[in-house]
Amino acid sequence: MPKTAVIVLADGFEEIEALTPADVLKRLGCRVILAGLDQQQVTGAHGFRILCDCLMTEADLLAADAVILPGGLPGATNLRDSAVLAEILRQRNRAGKLCCAICAAPIVLECAGIIHGREVTGYSGCEGLSGSETLKFSGAPAQRSGNLVTGKGPGASFDFAGEIALALDFTAEQIAQLYAGMMVNA
Repeated sequence: MPKTAVIVLADGFEEIEALTPADVLKRLGCRVILAGLDQQQVTGAHGFRILCDCLMTEADLLAADAVILPGGLPGATNLRDSAVLAEILRQRNRAGKLCCAICAAPIVLECAGIIHGREVTGYSGCEGLSGSETLKFSGAPAQRSGNLVTGKGPGASFDFAGEIALALDFTAEQIAQLYAGMMVNA
């Protein structure tokens, strides 16, 4: 049975941070579901409109192998302000399930209370959007800390997607072969 990844989109999401992991994971054989936070048609930070597969409440986020949160503003703050999403993330974290966020979106993980001092990365300067004085980003392009995968920003989208793929048990060889064909880091 293929792995399933749900990417939750809110108005103002960073398009490359959503669609790069979607594309990479789909090419590796993952089932990818785009779920709108509160509407099915979502507009990205740069004006691209995406028609999602479903609403977040219609996707089974608890059963998914990975839940992915792209950054962008105000996309990340829209995700941060969803009490429903925060509770789902807490439940996933308690179960050890993969929670992924890139750019400004690690603030969503912080506000849900699931970072707890683990080393994460994200877009420098966005830490304060969580309201936490303790959230610090490592500066790495992408990193994994247990069941959390985080990415730095738009330019690290392929690093982020690759780290998610590794966490989903795809091999480094499978990812390298895919990236070679896509001319990533060529």
